[in-house]
Amino acid sequence: MRTWARDLALGARFAAGGGREGWTRTVLTAVGVGLGVALLLLAAAVPPMMTVRDHKRVARDAMSSGYVAKPTDSTLLSAEADTTYHDKDITGILLQPDGPNAATPPGVTKLPAPGHMVVSPALHRLLDGSPLLRQRIPYTIDGAIGRAGLMGPAELYFYAGSDRLTARDAEYRNGNADRITGFGHRSNSAVMGPTFDLLLVIMLVVLLLPVGVFIATAVRLGGERRDRRLAALRLVGADNRMTRRIAAGEALFGSVLGLLVGGGLFFAGRQLASHVTIRGISAYPADMTPATTLAVLIVLAVPLTAVAVTMLSLRGTAIEPLGVVRQGVGRGRRVWWRLVIPVVGLVLLLPQFGHVHGDSNLNVYQTATGAVLMLIGVTAVLPWVVEQVVGRLRGGPVAWQLATRRLQLSSNAAARMVSGVTVAVAGAIALQMLFTAVDGDFVHETGGDPSRAQVMVDAPVANGAQARDFNQRIAATRGVRQAYGYVNADATQPDADRVRDGDFAYLPVVVGDCPTLRQMAQVSACSPGSVFIVPPADGMGDPGSARSYLRPGSRLDLNGPPQSAYVGTPRLWTIPRTARTAAPRTDPTGSLSWGLFATPQALDTSLLSSPTANSMVVLDPRQPEAVEYVRNTTAKLGIGVDVFTVHSTTQQNSYTQLRRGLFAGAALTMALIGASLLVMMLEQLRDRKKLLAVLVAFGTRRSALAWSVLWQTAIPVVLGLVLACAGGLGLGAALLAMTSRPFHPDWSGMAAMSAIGAAVVLGVTLLSMPPLWRLMRADGLRTE
Repeated sequence: MRTWARDLALGARFAAGGGREGWTRTVLTAVGVGLGVALLLLAAAVPPMMTVRDHKRVARDAMSSGYVAKPTDSTLLSAEADTTYHDKDITGILLQPDGPNAATPPGVTKLPAPGHMVVSPALHRLLDGSPLLRQRIPYTIDGAIGRAGLMGPAELYFYAGSDRLTARDAEYRNGNADRITGFGHRSNSAVMGPTFDLLLVIMLVVLLLPVGVFIATAVRLGGERRDRRLAALRLVGADNRMTRRIAAGEALFGSVLGLLVGGGLFFAGRQLASHVTIRGISAYPADMTPATTLAVLIVLAVPLTAVAVTMLSLRGTAIEPLGVVRQGVGRGRRVWWRLVIPVVGLVLLLPQFGHVHGDSNLNVYQTATGAVLMLIGVTAVLPWVVEQVVGRLRGGPVAWQLATRRLQLSSNAAARMVSGVTVAVAGAIALQMLFTAVDGDFVHETGGDPSRAQVMVDAPVANGAQARDFNQRIAATRGVRQAYGYVNADATQPDADRVRDGDFAYLPVVVGDCPTLRQMAQVSACSPGSVFIVPPADGMGDPGSARSYLRPGSRLDLNGPPQSAYVGTPRLWTIPRTARTAAPRTDPTGSLSWGLFATPQALDTSLLSSPTANSMVVLDPRQPEAVEYVRNTTAKLGIGVDVFTVHSTTQQNSYTQLRRGLFAGAALTMALIGASLLVMMLEQLRDRKKLLAVLVAFGTRRSALAWSVLWQTAIPVVLGLVLACAGGLGLGAALLAMTSRPFHPDWSGMAAMSAIGAAVVLGVTLLSMPPLWRLMRADGLRTE
């Protein structure tokens, strides 16, 4: 141990006291390692951040643990007032205390008075710059919601006081608000199942494995110069083992310095977290604290990785007192052990084939290990592929010959430089295949047709007159081309008032004009006064005895729907014998309705019990703010009005968050790839400073040298991308087999991922051109 400590300390002294060259090499290593460490710390901070967000969400949850019938001095009424503005979701809660001791939500010191509100800082800024939104949320701003009540600084949230709330009854009727005793009663986190867990595990592997590859590559920067220094140490008496330990000490010093740089970058970047929003996700700096266990693991793993990589890289290098034999042409690389790595990974995944579905349990560690080995196998095979290909390249222009000869002499360095890109692209291809295959589990067809209507509005109304006024105001809104307004209610059997067991017939009633009824049923001849009987289609359930009442001449009771016992006075109405039968038609929102369809001239809506006003809205495409005008109109119509845009598909929220996280993580990973590649490119150019200057002095064109650098990058990149496609397809096929999905390559996704990887490398190469031009000056011939 004393020998190891002495030699590691000596290596650290060489790294710290090697003059300008030594410090340049150490700084480059520290920057490369630091970028990776910063991203690892960020990844370690994500689970605690999501936990804090979830705790805050639960703490402000306004849903009570049960129905509260009677008001007390500590209860209050709560109603949702959510809206959307330019695709930004705004959460609003209306509050009305029952007494002086009513609880306040987190982040709020005092409940707002009626007509007043407290808002999040982000919503305050948005309201200041959006007069259209301010019309929709007209409450007077009294203050700001504190951090304890917000999941992130970019969240759009408000609490408003109201005096128009009435409590719903135990059957969730006859009111517009819930009576609650406080906040934070429940958590509605959904369990997504093994397929979701598989997506999460593979996403973490794909995003973090390139980081590990880059850290392992960064500690080997300046390898050629280091080996020449070690040869000088052999000349003054050091043996092979001592030189390896000294080299490990240099790498250890650079990695420790990289830990400090990475920690500094992370904590500096964390202060900017409140100003960054990625796909709707933001966080406070205090919430971005890495998990202690993961942080300790990173602090220990990075230096140990540096030492291990250095010792392994020197295993095949013969450092002698008069030179380094590694620069000679040795035997070719062996491929068999490189192929064993992905095979072992596949063997680990085999037991999971066909078992990731339903409520089965996913072996997270076995799956993650198998995926990691399959991706590492791609990087293990890459040096052998590069060596085999470049060894057969001959002839060509001067730039091509300079590039290919350099690759033939040091193909390992070229392969290391693009290994991170190869892993990232291979993992992204596999993950894209998995996402495409399992979309159906989380993304569902709604049946909606946005070409027929773009917005759906519905609201509970007291009577038919209010429903007519509601639909007329929607139709008169600016930007509305047409509004299909109708009234929806429920009827029941004519003797419902004498039924004692609560087994009532359920008969939907729709009242609307002829154009509206044509959107909901296959109506041919329709005129004012028409009535249609629309029987339920196959798959809509069995209405039981309701079918027997739905025929011409039958009597219905419009006082419905009754609950456990009949309430009120019967309102009997006879279906005209002229009523015709019509088949149901899917409406623009994707719903399929059945029941009694009537025009207003045939059925007075004032007879309906508990009616709901509905409107399917067609917007004017020439008015970009049309949907916002509709939302402003509905905000004036009262509490409980629902507005939603019509979409052909919908997806579960957790799945949406996962895809957003993938987007954010992929952006950070690609940024790390670009930055690390640039550091490695600059280090390689610095190593060849004298060679470049000599070539220019002998008359080589600078443009030829620039093209040679480009070719030196392009050839390994092309080979790496080809290998990444093959490895990604292999891992993707294994993941699809685990979820019992057929093999179906996503060719467009594969092309996109490859293009992104190639673009990153090309951009880094172009950024390295200015330093290359400076290195080709004549002062590069100086030596000491």
